Amino acid sequence: MQRLLDANFSDEEASKLKFACEEWGFFQFVNHDISEELIEKVKADVEEFFQLPLDVKEACAQESGNLEGYGQAFVVSEEQKLDWGDMLFLFTLPQNYRNLKFWPTHPPTFRETMHKYSLEVRRLAHFILGFMGKNLGLEHDQLINVFKETQSLRTNYYPPCPNPEKVLGLSPHSDAVGLTLLLQVSEVQGLQIRKNGGWISVKPIPGAFVVNIGDLLEIYTNGKYKSIEHRALVHSEKERISMAAFHTPKFGELIGPLPELVKDGREFYKTLSLEDFLKLSFSSKLDGKSLLDRLKLNM
Repeated sequence: MQRLLDANFSDEEASKLKFACEEWGFFQFVNHDISEELIEKVKADVEEFFQLPLDVKEACAQESGNLEGYGQAFVVSEEQKLDWGDMLFLFTLPQNYRNLKFWPTHPPTFRETMHKYSLEVRRLAHFILGFMGKNLGLEHDQLINVFKETQSLRTNYYPPCPNPEKVLGLSPHSDAVGLTLLLQVSEVQGLQIRKNGGWISVKPIPGAFVVNIGDLLEIYTNGKYKSIEHRALVHSEKERISMAAFHTPKFGELIGPLPELVKDGREFYKTLSLEDFLKLSFSSKLDGKSLLDRLKLNM
């Protein structure tokens, strides 16, 4: 971040960002300005929540047909094989989207900490989106304005597994959002990304955010920036916790390639409402980039 802000290095660093977005869809973002104190407080509160007795955590349990709350992600049938992990999913911004019955009251600082953290991460996401847009030849605020309002947080808890080679913490998928900023709460390695047909482990850098492009950003950029499949492995002896902040357009928006990025009338993705996109997403099990593949136009 500091090199992007420094006039002596900004062009060089922006070029690295452009390469990462076009060729990888993933990068680790360091030297940002979110305070270490806030990040350590977030980590402590999240770790404390997942160590609570089950009946206390279930006070925030998901309800049928609702992703928000404590439980598991993408449970679409009783027959499917579940991932080895729990999660806490919360709508965080705008504030009127919050349903506080799903927000833990233990530890007692949890709600205040998450409020502060959500605002800081949104600010950081806007900073990154501004440079992403500039690299595409867009106005500085164009991508920011697309994703400026709506944010959700998913905290993933992967307990130790005696046979880690037989399970996945999170099945291979791409994120059905715009931009994801992931905080690795524990430094246990487990995140892997799919590149050239193989899986590459992401080694956590202390204090860094792992940033990845989601399906919606691939659609808006007409394929210039691509979302990447990733998965989470588990450890035989150690728990792993991560927290993903998802940034999406506001409800009521149409999803489709930005006109400025459509050359010679070649749109590679369908245009549809955000609501229809989310219905497709929530009714699908995690399965690589299958959701995005269904939205591609035959050219």
